[in-house]
Amino acid sequence: MTGRIDDAAESSSYQKATAEAITANGSCPHPLVKDMTGERFGRLHVLKWVGTAPNRQAIWLCKCDCGNETSVKGSQLRQGKTSSCGCVKREVWKNSITHGQGGPTRITSLYRTWKGMKSRCTNPNRPDYSRYGGRGIEVCDRWLHSFEAFASDVGEKPGPGYSIDRIDNDGNYEPGNVRWATASEQRRNQRRMQK
Repeated sequence: MTGRIDDAAESSSYQKATAEAITANGSCPHPLVKDMTGERFGRLHVLKWVGTAPNRQAIWLCKCDCGNETSVKGSQLRQGKTSSCGCVKREVWKNSITHGQGGPTRITSLYRTWKGMKSRCTNPNRPDYSRYGGRGIEVCDRWLHSFEAFASDVGEKPGPGYSIDRIDNDGNYEPGNVRWATASEQRRNQRRMQK
């Protein structure tokens, strides 16, 4: 127990001493810490050393290309773990939001259904293409180019056991020819395989 108190006191005095030793230009006074002032890491430009973390890692004030300032541990910069103020994540999230249906970590089941339907009919590299696009099944233009139109026309799945089904199995994916169906309903609606 005494060791922990001594370590905490040592850490606190170390932080206090290093904080008092910050020079006017913001360079790091510790001889073992490389001065990163002026360096660039991704979108971040290192402005100055601002202190030391409890684990004795140097912390640097950086200005991001977007204009925000952020404090980052030097090791995070050198290892490439931090390369912006967070704006890159926000941009990725914004650009990957799929018409209000999700983001990189939350793509909805309805959106996956739409993508799968289009892929079955348009991607000859899919193993099941021959049963869809390869035999002339198409997605109507309204749905092919607009997730919103598809979502508006078919609505949400009634439950997890449902998937999109063409009523006329030889017809296209289009309004009036699709429904949400269970696996057993779809099996009853399959075309008979020719021998």
